[in-house]
Amino acid sequence: MTALYQQIALDLAKKIETGVFDVGEKMPGIRALKTQLQISNSTAVAAYRQLEDEGYIASRPRSGFYVRQLAPTQFEAPGVAHDLPKRPKLVAQQARLVNFIEQAKRPHMIKLGAATPDVQYLPLQALKKLTHEALKIHGDTAFSYEEPLGSVALRQQIFKRMAQLGCNCRFEDILITNGCNEAVLLSLRALTKAGDTVAIESPAYHGHVQLIEALGLKAIEIPCEPRQGISLSALELALEQWPIKACLLIPNYSNPLGAVMSEKNKKALIKLAKKFDVMLIEDDIYGDIHFSAQRPAPLKACDQDERVIYCSSFSKSISPGMRVGWLAHKTLIDTLEYQKIITNICAAPLPQYLISAFLKSGRYEKHLRLMRVELEKSMMKMRSKVAQYFPKNTKMTAPRGGYVLWLELPEEVCSLDAAELAFDKGISIAAGPMFSSSGKYRNYIRLAFAIKWTDEVDNALQELGKIVKYLSKNAGSDGQPGAAQGRPRA
Repeated sequence: MTALYQQIALDLAKKIETGVFDVGEKMPGIRALKTQLQISNSTAVAAYRQLEDEGYIASRPRSGFYVRQLAPTQFEAPGVAHDLPKRPKLVAQQARLVNFIEQAKRPHMIKLGAATPDVQYLPLQALKKLTHEALKIHGDTAFSYEEPLGSVALRQQIFKRMAQLGCNCRFEDILITNGCNEAVLLSLRALTKAGDTVAIESPAYHGHVQLIEALGLKAIEIPCEPRQGISLSALELALEQWPIKACLLIPNYSNPLGAVMSEKNKKALIKLAKKFDVMLIEDDIYGDIHFSAQRPAPLKACDQDERVIYCSSFSKSISPGMRVGWLAHKTLIDTLEYQKIITNICAAPLPQYLISAFLKSGRYEKHLRLMRVELEKSMMKMRSKVAQYFPKNTKMTAPRGGYVLWLELPEEVCSLDAAELAFDKGISIAAGPMFSSSGKYRNYIRLAFAIKWTDEVDNALQELGKIVKYLSKNAGSDGQPGAAQGRPRA
């Protein structure tokens, strides 16, 4: 369990990273910190000592503690794609995505790119106990079909959570799906037909890119900023030029950028959607995985005109293997239910019963609090390791939630080459072109920090850093990116 001084140090480090405390600014004195947080003198001293050890602050004799200049490799965000939306186009990413998934599934592979939580973050003991209880309560019905909309008990629990977040919906508007991706799939099928155009983030979650390809849709990429997310001005320009049927996005802790749209921008997006009569599909799978004190409100909470189909899942917070997700929309629920029926009739009953019981027990929030603390520690550790092992001009995000880091490698490095060399070393990463419908982000990679830290993981990051340095040094003879000759030394 995290000690109090460690949590305080973590909170202060966040404020330094995000600019609440500027470089050179004097930190609150020990006595002031003690009074402000109502902690002991020794706890305040220990928190500052940890920040000093980690390079965030420096002490000055008889003066106090001051914020240090942080290394740009540690904290400079990746560049922003400023290019305006291009013509919508069909997607062709199937082979690349299948290859990534197959690599990540191989035994003994160090999975640095897969956004899947290690079991240490999951409430396994509680779920095991609830499994036995659910079988006693539900008996044979746990092995039969549920109704297409899903378990009433689970939908009621989800409705309560959504109401607490400010979402205007009823439990009758909620449909249980096999994970969040199926929720997005059903939404796209309800709103579009083959050949239609969908606006997506750039970079975009590769699962969204895959769905658009599978449905024969065209994608138009809207540039995003690492902190605020999708560019509303670029989206408006695209809406003026093209007949866009829907906009698919992750407003809270986007994947791979980790961006969070401000409440102001969320409201502006709703207004924009209404102006151009376009539907919004919100993927809020990471909404509960926040490192700040308060969860960001869903886009759906700003929706008064049913412009947003809300999609989410418990795959990142409770269990990826249970495949329990959901969607919510009032006026389209019948159409969405029909799409569910013709796809696979219903979601499996037993996982629904387990998650419903877990939510009802009140243990979910306690579990989330512990999970968030451990994930944030893991995120900061991974950022520290990247800063230590990668080239000095590497840039990376500093997400305030979610599972992933987005790295901009030196311009001459091809991430596909890096992924190939890493695979030879038993390391799996997610190369940048996976996150674009047009193969952009050639010198970017995604790393996931929801991992169990071991010597093997540390060694893998060190090896990956060597690979990136090697590719940077041995780019094509004309100085342009390209497959390097030979292999880096171990």
